[in-house]
Amino acid sequence: MNSVDIKNKIKEKLKELPKKPGCYLMKNANGKIIYVGKAKILANRVKSYFVGSHDAKTTKMVSMVNDFEYIITGSETEAFILEMNLIKKHHPKYNIMLMDDKRYPYICISNEKNPRIYYTRDLNKKAKYYGPYPNALAAKEVVELLNKIYPLRKCYKIPKKECLYYHLGQCLAPCINDIKEEEYEAITNKINHFLKGNVTDEIKRLKSLMYEASDKLEFEKAKEYLNIIKSLEIISEKQKMEVEMLDTDIFGYVEKDGYISIQVFHIRSNKMVERNGFLFEVMEDASEMFVDFLGQFYFVYNNPLPKEILLPDVDVSFVDERIKNKIYFPKKGKKKELVNLVTENAKEKVDVLLKRENNKYERTLGAIKELEKILNIASIHTIEAFDNSNIQGTSSVSAMVSYVDGVKNPKGYRKFKVKTVSGSDDVKTMYEVITRRYSRLKDENKAMPDLILIDGGHGQVEASKEALQKLDLNIPLLGMVKDTNHHSDHLLYQDEEIFLDKKSKIFLLLENIQDEVHRYAISFHHQLHGKNTFASSLDKIKGIGPIKKQKVLSILGSYNFAEELKKINLSEEQQKEILKIYNPS
Repeated sequence: MNSVDIKNKIKEKLKELPKKPGCYLMKNANGKIIYVGKAKILANRVKSYFVGSHDAKTTKMVSMVNDFEYIITGSETEAFILEMNLIKKHHPKYNIMLMDDKRYPYICISNEKNPRIYYTRDLNKKAKYYGPYPNALAAKEVVELLNKIYPLRKCYKIPKKECLYYHLGQCLAPCINDIKEEEYEAITNKINHFLKGNVTDEIKRLKSLMYEASDKLEFEKAKEYLNIIKSLEIISEKQKMEVEMLDTDIFGYVEKDGYISIQVFHIRSNKMVERNGFLFEVMEDASEMFVDFLGQFYFVYNNPLPKEILLPDVDVSFVDERIKNKIYFPKKGKKKELVNLVTENAKEKVDVLLKRENNKYERTLGAIKELEKILNIASIHTIEAFDNSNIQGTSSVSAMVSYVDGVKNPKGYRKFKVKTVSGSDDVKTMYEVITRRYSRLKDENKAMPDLILIDGGHGQVEASKEALQKLDLNIPLLGMVKDTNHHSDHLLYQDEEIFLDKKSKIFLLLENIQDEVHRYAISFHHQLHGKNTFASSLDKIKGIGPIKKQKVLSILGSYNFAEELKKINLSEEQQKEILKIYNPS
C-alpha cells in the first residue's frame, strides 16, 4: 500500500471515531503497535495527531503510522487502566518506558517452609518484601549482613548434606535437621524488626557476643562480630535522613528542551531515600505524561503502592482509584517542603540526564539517522548482521545479530549450522544462510529488517543479493569490508565503495555491530567444534608444550587472534602453523 492509499485509509477511519472515552493503538507498516494512548474523547485526540504541526518526536511517530485501532471504555479512568495493561502487553516504542535502568531493588524473605533472605528486583513471587532500596549496593550489603547474623538457609535448592554455612553457624541446615516453624518465625521477626530501622538492639546483641568471644580468647570470631557491627553502623548512617511520616512516595517533575525529568523519593520506616530520576521525550502535555508515568510506575513495573503519594498540582481526575485514594497535594508544612525538594532535584538532574541521553542518542539512533542519509534509506529501525566461521573448513557455522535503533537486541540473535556447503566457502555459506533466514520470515509472515549488514566484500554481498532476489525480497544490503589486517575498512553499498571517517559515530556503530556478530559466530563455532579439536592439533606443532598451548587456547575466539598470538613467545614458524589450523572467516 503506497503513502496515498495509507493517508486515505486513515482519513476514512478518522471519520468513524466516536466521541467517547477510550484507548487508541497506533501501528506501523508491519502491524506492530508503536504507541498506545488514552483519551477522554477519542475523536478529538486521535484526529489531533494528523492535523497541525507537532514536535519532532510526535512528527516522527506519526510518520510511521500506517493504521490505528481504538477501544471504547466506560470512563476516562477505565481508559487509564486499560492503557496501562496495553502498554504492559505490547511495550510500544513511543510510550513512556522506565529508561533509567531496572526496577527498584528489594530485600525479600521467601514464603517457603525453610525461608531464605535475598536481594531481588522481581516482585511477582509470594513473599515479604522490604524496600525499595535506591542503592542496589546498599541492599546487597544489608542482605549479606543479615545472612551472617541470622541462620536462614542460603542454598536456592536444599542439598542432601550440610555445607560450610552450617559449620560457621550461619545456617540451621534444613538439609539434615527438622526446623520447627516457631524457630523460623522468631528469626524472621528479628529480621523484620531490623529492616524497619531498629538496628540498635542488634548492635547491642552483637557487642555482647563479641565480648563473650574475646573473653574466651576466640579473637577471630570476636573480630568478625566487630566487622559486622561496623558495617551495621555504616549502613544505618547511610540510610538517609529521618522524617516522621507514613510510608510515602514523593514525586516531582520539570519540563525542559522537549524532555520531562521526573524524580521519586521514597520514605520507608521513617527514612527518606532518593533515587536518580527518569527522563522521557515529551509526546503530549508534560503534566499528562507525568500522570501516565504514575500509572506505569505502579501497575506496569509493579512498584508497591505506599500509604501516601505526594504530588505537585496536576490533574488526576482520570487516575485509577487505587492510586487516587492515596494522592495528596500538600499546600504547606513539611510535606510541601518535601515536594519542593523533589522538584528541585528534578531540575538539578535534568541537565545531567539530558547529556547522558544525548550521548546515548549520538552513539545509537543519531548514528542511524546519519546512516539513513548516506544510504538514502527512509528509515532504518532494525539491522540484522551476518558473519561466518570455520576452522580448516570444518564445522562451518554462521551467526546473525540484531540491532534496533542502534542498540543490541539479543532476543533477535540467531545461529546457523551450515548444511549445504562443504569446506570454507564464505560466498556459498552466505547464500545459504540468507536464504534460510528470510524464506522463513517470509513463510511466517514476519517483519523484515530495514537493513542487512554483511561481514564481507563483493562476493558475499552479491550472493546475499541473489538469495533475496530469488525470494522476491528487496531489503537493502550493506557490506562491511575489512583491510588486509582484518580491520573494518569501508562499506560496500549498491556496488559503490563508501569510505567513512573511522572516528565518526556511524563507523564506530557499524564496527561495533561487525565485532559483535564476529564474536557471536566465533563463540557458536567453538561451542560446536570444541576446543579439544584445536588443542589436539596444537600438540602436533613442534616446540609447543603445555604452557604455550594453554596461552594459545586462552586467546581462542579473540577478534584480533593473529595480533594476540604475536604477544606469546612463539617462533614465526609456530605462529604460521597455528594460523593454518585456526582460520576463522
